[in-house]
Amino acid sequence: MPVASNTAERILKAARRLFEREGAAGVTMRRVAATAGISPMAIYRHFDNREALLARIGDDSFEAIAGHWSARARGLDPLTRLIEVHRLYLDYALAHPHLFDLAFSMPRRDARRYPEDFQARRSPTLTVVADAVVDAMTSGMLREDDAWDVTMTLWAHTHGLVALYRSGRFSYDEGTFRAFYEASLQRLLDGLRTGT
Repeated sequence: MPVASNTAERILKAARRLFEREGAAGVTMRRVAATAGISPMAIYRHFDNREALLARIGDDSFEAIAGHWSARARGLDPLTRLIEVHRLYLDYALAHPHLFDLAFSMPRRDARRYPEDFQARRSPTLTVVADAVVDAMTSGMLREDDAWDVTMTLWAHTHGLVALYRSGRFSYDEGTFRAFYEASLQRLLDGLRTGT
């Protein structure tokens, strides 16, 4: 059993390395096998097909992102947590564009759907944001509203800005875009605060 687990981990490590460099197009069973030092058929003992391998890479990246967000935001007040998580979202998108696309932008048959999958806390990343939104509402920093609707509004805002920037719709350099992104997020949060 440990040998199979070790082989599966080698396959995933090889696939992730190819994916980070070249995106989904670079992940073929033959190339993954060559990178892992195994036969192409050996991959099928661990993953049904290429789509299952890519789905696993995406799922693993969701878990890693959520863990990173939770760790970086620990101990901060709820509004600062929200801002920090959205900064990390941008950092991840720019540092790991292929993994970002797989996790957040590419169509998947098993993609989580709003509202049922999110309200059932099946999204490790958006659950981190939703928890901060709930805490901000409970503490009176944000006005009472549907926490998941607010979470999705925040995600649509930040994801939209990231997608527009990455597709060349801004003439800003990265530093200028980051400043715009931060100011835009603050504007949105100002509209959600109590007393507005």
